[in-house]
Amino acid sequence: QGFKDNLHAVFCLAENAVGPCATRPDDIHVLYSGKTVEINNTDAEGRLILADGVAYACKDLGADIILDMATLTGAQGIATGKYHAAVLTNNEEWEKACVKAGRNCGDLVHPLVYCPELHFSEFTSAVADMKNSVADRDNTPSSCAGLFIASHIGFDWPGVWVHIDIAAPVHAGERATGYGVALLLSLFGGASEDPLLNLVSPLGCNGDSPPEEMERDSKRRRLV
Repeated sequence: QGFKDNLHAVFCLAENAVGPCATRPDDIHVLYSGKTVEINNTDAEGRLILADGVAYACKDLGADIILDMATLTGAQGIATGKYHAAVLTNNEEWEKACVKAGRNCGDLVHPLVYCPELHFSEFTSAVADMKNSVADRDNTPSSCAGLFIASHIGFDWPGVWVHIDIAAPVHAGERATGYGVALLLSLFGGASEDPLLNLVSPLGCNGDSPPEEMERDSKRRRLV
Protein backbone atom coordinates (compact mmCIF):
# COMPACT_ATOMS: atom_id res chain seq x y z
CA GLN A 1 0.00 0.00 0.00
CA GLY A 2 2.99 2.30 -0.36
CA PHE A 3 3.64 2.70 3.34
CA LYS A 4 6.01 5.64 3.78
CA ASP A 5 7.21 5.10 7.35
CA ASN A 6 9.48 2.41 8.80
CA LEU A 7 7.09 -0.49 9.46
CA HIS A 8 7.83 -3.85 11.08
CA ALA A 9 5.49 -6.80 11.63
CA VAL A 10 6.49 -9.09 14.50
CA PHE A 11 4.64 -12.41 14.67
CA CYS A 12 4.48 -13.82 18.20
CA LEU A 13 3.91 -17.53 17.60
CA ALA A 14 4.41 -20.65 19.68
CA GLU A 15 3.26 -24.24 19.48
CA ASN A 16 0.89 -24.81 22.37
CA ALA A 17 1.75 -28.49 22.89
CA VAL A 18 2.42 -30.64 25.93
CA GLY A 19 5.96 -31.99 26.23
CA PRO A 20 8.91 -32.32 28.60
CA CYS A 21 9.72 -28.62 28.18
CA ALA A 22 6.14 -27.44 28.70
CA THR A 23 5.45 -24.64 31.16
CA ARG A 24 4.21 -25.85 34.53
CA PRO A 25 2.42 -24.02 37.35
CA ASP A 26 4.93 -22.35 39.71
CA ASP A 27 7.63 -22.12 37.02
CA ILE A 28 9.43 -18.78 36.90
CA HIS A 29 10.40 -17.49 33.46
CA VAL A 30 12.80 -14.69 32.64
CA LEU A 31 11.20 -12.87 29.70
CA TYR A 32 13.01 -10.94 26.97
CA SER A 33 12.40 -7.71 28.88
CA GLY A 34 14.51 -9.12 31.74
CA LYS A 35 11.52 -9.29 34.07
CA THR A 36 10.60 -12.50 35.87
CA VAL A 37 7.15 -14.07 35.64
CA GLU A 38 5.69 -16.65 38.01
CA ILE A 39 3.33 -18.99 36.15
CA ASN A 40 0.08 -19.31 38.06
CA ASN A 41 -2.07 -20.12 35.01
CA THR A 42 -0.73 -22.20 32.11
CA ASP A 43 -3.74 -21.18 30.00
CA ALA A 44 -2.56 -17.55 30.08
CA GLU A 45 0.29 -18.43 27.73
CA GLY A 46 -0.28 -16.09 24.79
CA ARG A 47 0.62 -13.00 26.78
CA LEU A 48 4.08 -14.43 27.48
CA ILE A 49 5.12 -14.37 23.82
CA LEU A 50 3.28 -11.09 23.22
CA ALA A 51 5.31 -9.57 26.07
CA ASP A 52 8.49 -10.76 24.35
CA GLY A 53 7.23 -9.32 21.06
CA VAL A 54 6.64 -5.81 22.37
CA ALA A 55 9.93 -5.89 24.30
CA TYR A 56 11.73 -6.85 21.08
CA ALA A 57 9.98 -4.04 19.18
CA CYS A 58 11.09 -1.57 21.84
CA LYS A 59 14.65 -2.76 22.48
CA ASP A 60 15.77 -4.06 19.07
CA LEU A 61 13.62 -2.21 16.57
CA GLY A 62 13.49 1.15 18.38
CA ALA A 63 9.80 1.56 17.64
CA ASP A 64 8.00 4.80 18.48
CA ILE A 65 4.57 3.19 18.13
CA ILE A 66 3.88 -0.39 19.18
CA LEU A 67 0.53 -2.00 18.43
CA ASP A 68 -0.09 -5.57 19.52
CA MET A 69 -3.17 -7.41 18.31
CA ALA A 70 -4.25 -10.87 19.45
CA THR A 71 -7.15 -13.14 20.36
CA LEU A 72 -6.09 -12.76 23.97
CA THR A 73 -8.98 -13.18 26.42
CA GLY A 74 -12.38 -14.81 26.45
CA ALA A 75 -13.40 -11.96 28.73
CA GLN A 76 -13.09 -9.54 25.81
CA GLY A 77 -16.38 -10.80 24.38
CA ILE A 78 -18.04 -10.07 27.72
CA ALA A 79 -16.41 -6.64 28.09
CA THR A 80 -17.10 -5.27 24.59
CA GLY A 81 -19.28 -7.91 22.93
CA LYS A 82 -19.09 -10.09 19.83
CA TYR A 83 -18.68 -7.31 17.27
CA HIS A 84 -16.37 -4.78 18.91
CA ALA A 85 -12.73 -5.55 19.62
CA ALA A 86 -11.30 -4.07 22.82
CA VAL A 87 -8.59 -1.42 22.73
CA LEU A 88 -6.27 -0.52 25.61
CA THR A 89 -3.70 2.21 25.16
CA ASN A 90 -1.50 4.68 27.02
CA ASN A 91 -2.53 7.47 24.64
CA GLU A 92 -5.99 9.05 24.60
CA GLU A 93 -5.67 10.35 21.04
CA TRP A 94 -4.82 6.90 19.75
CA GLU A 95 -7.77 5.45 21.65
CA LYS A 96 -10.06 7.86 19.82
CA ALA A 97 -8.30 7.13 16.54
CA CYS A 98 -8.86 3.38 16.93
CA VAL A 99 -12.57 3.90 17.55
CA LYS A 100 -12.87 6.21 14.55
CA ALA A 101 -10.83 3.92 12.30
CA GLY A 102 -13.10 1.04 13.28
CA ARG A 103 -16.21 3.00 12.36
CA ASN A 104 -14.67 4.04 9.05
CA CYS A 105 -13.77 0.50 7.99
CA GLY A 106 -16.33 -1.70 9.77
CA ASP A 107 -13.91 -3.42 12.18
CA LEU A 108 -15.52 -1.95 15.29
CA VAL A 109 -13.50 -1.13 18.41
CA HIS A 110 -14.43 -0.02 21.94
CA PRO A 111 -12.05 1.16 24.72
CA LEU A 112 -11.15 -0.73 27.88
CA VAL A 113 -10.22 0.92 31.17
CA TYR A 114 -6.53 1.86 31.24
CA CYS A 115 -5.53 2.25 34.88
CA PRO A 116 -2.28 0.42 35.72
CA GLU A 117 -1.98 2.14 39.09
CA LEU A 118 -5.12 0.28 40.24
CA HIS A 119 -5.13 -2.90 38.17
CA PHE A 120 -1.54 -4.08 37.75
CA SER A 121 -1.46 -5.16 41.40
CA GLU A 122 -3.56 -8.13 40.26
CA PHE A 123 -0.26 -9.70 39.10
CA THR A 124 1.59 -9.30 42.41
CA SER A 125 4.00 -12.17 43.12
CA ALA A 126 6.05 -12.94 46.22
CA VAL A 127 8.80 -14.65 44.22
CA ALA A 128 8.94 -12.83 40.86
CA ASP A 129 8.30 -9.43 39.30
CA MET A 130 4.77 -10.55 38.45
CA LYS A 131 2.46 -13.51 37.94
CA ASN A 132 1.06 -14.23 34.51
CA SER A 133 -2.61 -14.23 35.51
CA VAL A 134 -4.83 -12.11 37.72
CA ALA A 135 -5.71 -12.77 41.34
CA ASP A 136 -9.32 -11.63 40.85
CA ARG A 137 -11.03 -12.57 37.59
CA ASP A 138 -13.90 -10.20 38.38
CA ASN A 139 -11.60 -7.17 38.19
CA THR A 140 -11.52 -6.26 34.46
CA PRO A 141 -9.41 -9.24 33.32
CA SER A 142 -9.16 -8.05 29.70
CA SER A 143 -7.66 -4.75 30.81
CA CYS A 144 -5.29 -6.55 33.15
CA ALA A 145 -4.13 -8.92 30.40
CA GLY A 146 -3.21 -5.93 28.28
CA LEU A 147 -1.37 -4.34 31.19
CA PHE A 148 0.70 -7.49 31.59
CA ILE A 149 1.97 -6.98 28.04
CA ALA A 150 2.56 -3.24 28.53
CA SER A 151 4.59 -3.84 31.69
CA HIS A 152 7.35 -5.39 29.59
CA ILE A 153 8.02 -2.10 27.82
CA GLY A 154 7.28 -0.14 31.00
CA PHE A 155 4.38 2.09 31.97
CA ASP A 156 6.73 5.09 31.78
CA TRP A 157 7.74 4.31 28.17
CA PRO A 158 7.38 7.60 26.22
CA GLY A 159 6.10 6.01 23.00
CA VAL A 160 2.58 5.06 21.94
CA TRP A 161 1.42 1.58 22.96
CA VAL A 162 -1.86 0.17 21.66
CA HIS A 163 -3.27 -3.24 22.58
CA ILE A 164 -6.23 -4.64 20.63
CA ASP A 165 -7.95 -7.80 21.90
CA ILE A 166 -9.85 -9.36 18.99
CA ALA A 167 -10.93 -12.65 20.60
CA ALA A 168 -14.65 -12.39 19.81
CA PRO A 169 -15.00 -10.54 16.47
CA VAL A 170 -12.59 -12.86 14.61
CA HIS A 171 -15.28 -15.57 14.62
CA ALA A 172 -18.81 -15.73 13.22
CA GLY A 173 -20.15 -19.18 14.00
CA GLU A 174 -17.64 -21.66 12.58
CA ARG A 175 -16.14 -19.13 10.17
CA ALA A 176 -13.31 -16.66 10.54
CA THR A 177 -14.16 -13.04 9.73
CA GLY A 178 -10.72 -11.67 8.83
CA TYR A 179 -11.17 -8.99 11.49
CA GLY A 180 -8.21 -6.66 11.95
CA VAL A 181 -6.89 -6.30 8.41
CA ALA A 182 -9.20 -3.41 7.54
CA LEU A 183 -8.69 -1.86 10.98
CA LEU A 184 -4.91 -1.69 10.62
CA LEU A 185 -5.14 -0.34 7.07
CA SER A 186 -7.58 2.33 8.20
CA LEU A 187 -5.67 3.24 11.35
CA PHE A 188 -2.30 3.61 9.63
CA GLY A 189 -3.65 4.66 6.24
CA GLY A 190 -2.45 8.23 6.69
CA ALA A 191 1.13 6.99 6.24
CA SER A 192 0.24 5.24 2.98
CA GLU A 193 0.43 6.52 -0.58
CA ASP A 194 -3.05 5.13 -1.21
CA PRO A 195 -5.54 8.03 -1.49
CA LEU A 196 -8.46 5.94 -0.24
CA LEU A 197 -6.55 4.89 2.88
CA ASN A 198 -5.52 8.51 3.39
CA LEU A 199 -9.18 9.42 3.34
CA VAL A 200 -10.36 6.85 5.91
CA SER A 201 -7.42 7.20 8.29
CA PRO A 202 -8.23 9.21 11.44
CA LEU A 203 -4.53 10.06 11.86
CA GLY A 204 -3.75 11.26 8.34
CA CYS A 205 -3.61 14.80 7.03
CA ASN A 206 -6.75 14.10 5.02
CA GLY A 207 -8.69 13.45 8.19
CA ASP A 208 -9.49 17.16 8.32
CA SER A 209 -10.79 17.38 4.77
CA PRO A 210 -13.98 19.43 4.38
CA PRO A 211 -17.16 17.35 3.99
CA GLU A 212 -17.75 18.59 0.43
CA GLU A 213 -14.25 17.52 -0.61
CA MET A 214 -14.77 14.09 0.95
CA GLU A 215 -18.08 13.79 -0.90
CA ARG A 216 -16.40 14.63 -4.22
CA ASP A 217 -13.69 12.03 -3.57
CA SER A 218 -16.34 9.47 -2.71
CA LYS A 219 -18.23 10.12 -5.96
CA ARG A 220 -14.97 9.94 -7.90
CA ARG A 221 -14.21 6.53 -6.40
CA ARG A 222 -17.64 5.21 -7.29
CA LEU A 223 -17.16 6.36 -10.87
CA VAL A 224 -13.75 4.68 -11.08
